[in-house]
Amino acid sequence: MKPEGETAQKMAKVTGFMQRNPHDGEKVSEETEAYLGYDQKNLYVVFVCFDNPKEVRARMSAREDVYDDDQVAVLFDTFHDRRRAYEFQTTPLGVQWDAIFTDASTAGLANGNWDTSWDTVWDSRGKLTSRGFVAWMSIPFKSLRFPATQQQEWGILLYRGITRKNEDGYWPQVSLKEQGRLSREATLDGLEGILPDRDIELIPYGIMRGFRSLDERDPYNPFFQNATAQGQIGLDAKFVIKDHFVLDMTANPDFSQVESDQPQIVVNQRFEVYFPEKRPFFLENADFFRTPIDLFYTRNIQDPSAGIRLTGKDGPYSVGLMASDDRAPGLAVPSFCPPTSPICSDSLYGDRSYFTVARVSRDIFRQSSVGAIYTDWQCPATGEYNRVGGVDTNLKFSPNWTLQGQAVTSSSNLAGLNASLSPTGNLQTTCEDNLFQFSSGNFGNGNHYGGPADELDLRRNGLHFNYNGSYLDVSPGFVTMPGFVNRVDIRQVNNLVYYRFRPKKGWLLAWGPTFRQHYTFDHEGNRLDTYYDGYLRVTGRGQTDFRFSPYIEQRERLRPQDFFFEGLVVNQSFDYHEHQSYAQFSTGYFRKFTFNADYTWGDGGNFAPSATAKPQALLSRLDMATVYMNFRPVKPLKIQNTYLFSRLRATNSEYRSALAEAPGPIGKGIFDNHTIRSEWNWQFTPQFALRAIFQYNSTLANTPGNTYYPYTYLPTQKRFNADLLFTYLVHPGTAIYVGYNSDLQNLNVVPYTGVFNTAKGYINDSRQFFVKVSYQFRF
Repeated sequence: MKPEGETAQKMAKVTGFMQRNPHDGEKVSEETEAYLGYDQKNLYVVFVCFDNPKEVRARMSAREDVYDDDQVAVLFDTFHDRRRAYEFQTTPLGVQWDAIFTDASTAGLANGNWDTSWDTVWDSRGKLTSRGFVAWMSIPFKSLRFPATQQQEWGILLYRGITRKNEDGYWPQVSLKEQGRLSREATLDGLEGILPDRDIELIPYGIMRGFRSLDERDPYNPFFQNATAQGQIGLDAKFVIKDHFVLDMTANPDFSQVESDQPQIVVNQRFEVYFPEKRPFFLENADFFRTPIDLFYTRNIQDPSAGIRLTGKDGPYSVGLMASDDRAPGLAVPSFCPPTSPICSDSLYGDRSYFTVARVSRDIFRQSSVGAIYTDWQCPATGEYNRVGGVDTNLKFSPNWTLQGQAVTSSSNLAGLNASLSPTGNLQTTCEDNLFQFSSGNFGNGNHYGGPADELDLRRNGLHFNYNGSYLDVSPGFVTMPGFVNRVDIRQVNNLVYYRFRPKKGWLLAWGPTFRQHYTFDHEGNRLDTYYDGYLRVTGRGQTDFRFSPYIEQRERLRPQDFFFEGLVVNQSFDYHEHQSYAQFSTGYFRKFTFNADYTWGDGGNFAPSATAKPQALLSRLDMATVYMNFRPVKPLKIQNTYLFSRLRATNSEYRSALAEAPGPIGKGIFDNHTIRSEWNWQFTPQFALRAIFQYNSTLANTPGNTYYPYTYLPTQKRFNADLLFTYLVHPGTAIYVGYNSDLQNLNVVPYTGVFNTAKGYINDSRQFFVKVSYQFRF
């Protein structure tokens, strides 16, 4: 627990860590020291953390699975602009976590200010001792971007987190009384002569797989395709220019995901659901492209054959340029169509769409910025295009108050068949949909759409009182094909206000009320949605949190153009008055067990009704729950169990007149949706791991409702998936993956007819065995 040797004695020593949570401004409860040093290639940080070793949370886990353990971290603001920083974090056993931290939270970040999708190469070690633990980090200068100067001056923050106490400690002090963290950073100088001669990274990969899967691209001719052995190779390349600009290129990348997405409830969702990005090419400096309105949602690029990207910062200017194609539209069309197919044409197989994004921003004042963005999407085969351009700003008025704003406009030519700009989401026609329709002889003429979108966000952060207000205006004709805007023709006002009391002693750490509200109008002045929610939140030690909202009131108006459900046609608006309640509880009090559960009950809309339903019958009884349970029976093994449940029931008497001649029974199920997932990860070493995922999904529709006049057009669907993966991960660029996955569904495949859901039985519609190898060369 002390430095030894000549080199260690020369390192800079840091003490005096102060709490941010739970008691802002007090000394950390456990003594903490940090030591910093460097050589020509690496920067070194060593944390010496005193504690009772029996109470330290430390388990062998997969990379970036650090949230249940104690942690130490360093943040380097290499351009010393107090706007963004590289964060390197590790546990007492050396498990790594890294991210880009920005002082202003931006669109598309599930973790607010942290972009955790960013990964780089660095080393870490950790060891428990009789007096606490020691954590060591070695960060190559090639993994950082910084000004091309002989004398460096960076901003720096050091962090220690003690999980069982809900304690966050920083040096220098970071206070909840101010927004962000980087305004409190210290200045790190004394770095000289660290400029590398060059930085070139090449990551070739190879993948070999055998598979069998159901091909449904021609719905009248479904068939199973398979391959005993199918190979693919590709290359990612990175060239660092003058230490602060990065040129990324990719050729024939493998954009399949080794890691599976976390489950979400997607049944009966009125608007599109957001999934975070996990693919390597898009990760470095991804925050350069983020703006208050999310105009670049990279998962819209599904299967590129090549891409190029330039990102970096020079002085006060930050730039980002990216261009890529997407093979997904052409792959949605069958490669071969038999003469017996009544609609299929394979003439458009292999066509592509193209994405281009340009972004520039300039720092102004102490922690503010202004910027501009332009996006372009084209599908030459259908003649479609979409262009969006605009300006944005982030203004920090004081340590507590900030304002973000953006104004953009779009111009689009979209195919007539699927381009009806529904205000209910999924508004954007897709090139692959229209290629398929064109190959079927049903393609419509193009139509022009255009219009502006604007957003303002005002935030106030403090120790006790916090406020977040926003205004969003999206015109009826606005479209962003590269972005994620799931609703148009709205003017929306949101307000979030909360106050926290923070006791100085005892188990209780913080408690207080929260109030949320929003109004949504269309551009004709019609009120669409209102929402009022007040809840009490209580936070205690041991990562224990409780929230309860006894009464949520909301209104939801559907207009004639909103009733796109399964051929449902109406000529008037319907206003639904809904009441709900909500409760949530989570705890990490026990070393080997964490638990999180929430339950919502009350009224809910049926957004998947049958064609026989009438609009007044769409208001139903809603129950929705999520449960997460993590077990750590031994240090290397983590078992994560997830259960997601949603249910709609027909409870009001209007169903008797709303359904056709023979209504189903009142109080019976419209649908039950279940997702059960169990993930087992055995981490033998920081590099070696074996993971197994078992997941069951089911949508039980019209049970036990009237099957002749059903409540919903959703079929009963059942699916079971098994996923096994062996990983040897040296770092994010060098890895070996060996995996197998298999999928079962309640399907019946009828040649020359189609694929149908069955009441009983399963077929294996997809299985795959694969080996993927990648290796990073760094010059």
